[in-house]
Amino acid sequence: MNAIEQYVAPTSLAQALDCLSRGEVTVLAGGTDLMPQSAGGKVKLRPTLMNIRRVPELTGIARDGDAIRIGALVTVTEMMRDALVREHLPVLVEAGDHFASDQIRNAATLGGNVNNASPAGDLLVPLLVLGAEVELAGKPNGAIATRQLPLAEFFVGPGRTRRQPHELLTAVRVPLPPRGQLARFYKFGTRPALDISAISIGLAAVADDGVLSNVRVAFGAVAPTPVRAPRTEAALEGRRLDASAIEAAAQAAFDEVRPIDDVRASAWYRRELIRNMTRRMLDDVAQA
Repeated sequence: MNAIEQYVAPTSLAQALDCLSRGEVTVLAGGTDLMPQSAGGKVKLRPTLMNIRRVPELTGIARDGDAIRIGALVTVTEMMRDALVREHLPVLVEAGDHFASDQIRNAATLGGNVNNASPAGDLLVPLLVLGAEVELAGKPNGAIATRQLPLAEFFVGPGRTRRQPHELLTAVRVPLPPRGQLARFYKFGTRPALDISAISIGLAAVADDGVLSNVRVAFGAVAPTPVRAPRTEAALEGRRLDASAIEAAAQAAFDEVRPIDDVRASAWYRRELIRNMTRRMLDDVAQA
């Protein structure tokens, strides 16, 4: 682990952003990614370590107009237990149930999982199909400035995002789902939760008399970032979920992804998993 020259624990967003604006800062929240990555040499800690757990503006889950705002410091456990999330965004609870262990869920934060930008991040795929956006705050000119960015545009590569060094991810905003929306999440790994996914699949769509619209499909662990799947979406948009549509979508998914070989799975195996598990997920939706 690298030497740390200064440890700070701001108690307001303004204080945290002031610290960031001075540069050379590593942000610490739950630490479930940062600590093992720094110990393994993947991440080099900067001279200032800033613990943001005492910043109240980064906490809480609330209705925010036509969206639900989930603070960056909300833990996976808090998210899964929240009444608003359970009522409106149950696919996030489903994904959380496959997120590491109970102990990790108690510490890991939503903001940390998003900022870590892993291609296999468990919460990122369901957030993509829900149309989430990130909220970023900075203090570039002495005053707090915020901006929103669609989550689909936030990731630029493994561990890399469009967050600027002077910015802090403050929240994730998820639009309230339209009436009739169904959403599903599927993760495949050696173990159901205590493992990094070999592949993951997310689906959201509005079902009206059996016909799908507003279809969103996303895949994890098959590209440098979690990705939307426009060809798979097109194979389902405006169609009734019968055997023909399911097979067309499964084949589109197989053709669309370009995974790599790594220690968890070969590229060939991942593509087969995507095809077969997309088919299985859609079969389950059709039967439901």
